[in-house]
Amino acid sequence: MHRYIVKRLLFLIPTIFGVTLIIYAIMAMTPGDPGRAVLGVNAPQADVDEYNHMLGYDRPFLEKYLNYMKNIILHQDFGVSYFTKQPVFDEVLPRYSLTIKLAVVGVALAALIGVPLGIKAAVKQYSLWDTIPSVMAFFIAAIPQFVLGMILMFIFALKLNLLPSYGTGSIQHYIMPILAIAIPPAAQNMRFTKSSMLEEIRQDYVRTARAKGAEERTVIWKHVLRNALLPVVTQIGMSLGMLIAGTVVVEKLFTLPGIGSLIVDRITFKDEPVILAGTILISIAFTLVMLLVDITYAFIDPRIRAKYTRTRG
Repeated sequence: MHRYIVKRLLFLIPTIFGVTLIIYAIMAMTPGDPGRAVLGVNAPQADVDEYNHMLGYDRPFLEKYLNYMKNIILHQDFGVSYFTKQPVFDEVLPRYSLTIKLAVVGVALAALIGVPLGIKAAVKQYSLWDTIPSVMAFFIAAIPQFVLGMILMFIFALKLNLLPSYGTGSIQHYIMPILAIAIPPAAQNMRFTKSSMLEEIRQDYVRTARAKGAEERTVIWKHVLRNALLPVVTQIGMSLGMLIAGTVVVEKLFTLPGIGSLIVDRITFKDEPVILAGTILISIAFTLVMLLVDITYAFIDPRIRAKYTRTRG
């Protein structure tokens, strides 16, 4: 199995090349330049050209791209911000860690809420344990994060004055952002777990186990749940990957200094080093999450683990 993990990690190399090339191409096609964005619309064109030349922005596209990749590969240097003149990592890493924490805690909370409710709804189908959570999940899953965030702010910050609406000073500052991140995926996890459990419950092996006199608890937890968890793990992994890249709305709404809001802010200034570094880190995180999902498959399903073992031999 270790060969498979190494192969997936090596896949990061073409992924990084592809991501940086696409971002570089998109930035080259968009109008404007960092000199004009930083110095302002009233700055003389000579000053703008001098600023762009100092940054190396006026070099040919391919030359800039190759130099950038060479610095990353040989020196692990992601450059200096066009806007702040600070090393890119000094700006990106603190924000990146905040986004990772928000995404991980949000997905964990969504799994802890949604998966047990989905299991209960499937086992108690057509009862109130099924009807009420299913109806609530149907509506909650359709609510965008920013709408849910504004509802939470209205209730807990404006009306009840229990939680701060912005900033990062204490744990209380993160409660509403995490809820805004976690509640929609929790509804999706509940619906996905329920449908996956019901599909497995109707399989022939479940009827056979019941016919042989196996206890219902054993049938559900030992047989049905293990097979039903495979698509659920995929759903949770995809949610984590998407949240790492997509918490920008919540970060903006609650004024949190995350990586998504940083990238969006620097697009205005065409700050390519910061945009590229942030995008590369997000791509690496997404790829590692998918690798973790595949490894989890092997622990859940012995057939997949046996396949990896045969591949290793």
